[in-house]
Amino acid sequence: MSAEFKSLMKLLLPDFLVNHFDIIKVNEMSSRIDIYLEEQSEIPHEFKNLKLISHGFHKQSVIKDFPIRGRQVYLYVKRRRWLIKDTKEVVSRDWNIVSKGTRMTAEFASFLKGIN
Repeated sequence: MSAEFKSLMKLLLPDFLVNHFDIIKVNEMSSRIDIYLEEQSEIPHEFKNLKLISHGFHKQSVIKDFPIRGRQVYLYVKRRRWLIKDTKEVVSRDWNIVSKGTRMTAEFASFLKGIN
C-alpha cells in the first residue's frame, strides 16, 4: 500500500485497521459502502516468543462505522487465529474494535453519544 493511499485510508478508517488489516474488497451501492478487511499475517507482539502457526480466521464481524458522503458504511472484519505449536492452544490479538453493546466502532458510538 503506497504512503499516499495509507494516509487517505487513515482519514476514513480507524488507524489500527489501516495498519494491521488488508482491504480485500469494497462494494459500493447507492446508499451503502461495504468494506471487507482481513487481519494481516503478522505474529502478535504479545506472542513473539512462542512458535505459532497461522490457524485461519475467527467468524467475520460486521461493524457499522461513520457514514461516508451520505452513505452508510459497514466493515466486514476477519480476525486471525494462531495455534501455539507446543500446547495446541488457539490465540489471537485482543482487538477492541466494537463498542460494548453496539455493532459500531467505538469512535462512531462515542460520536453518536455526544450528539444526545
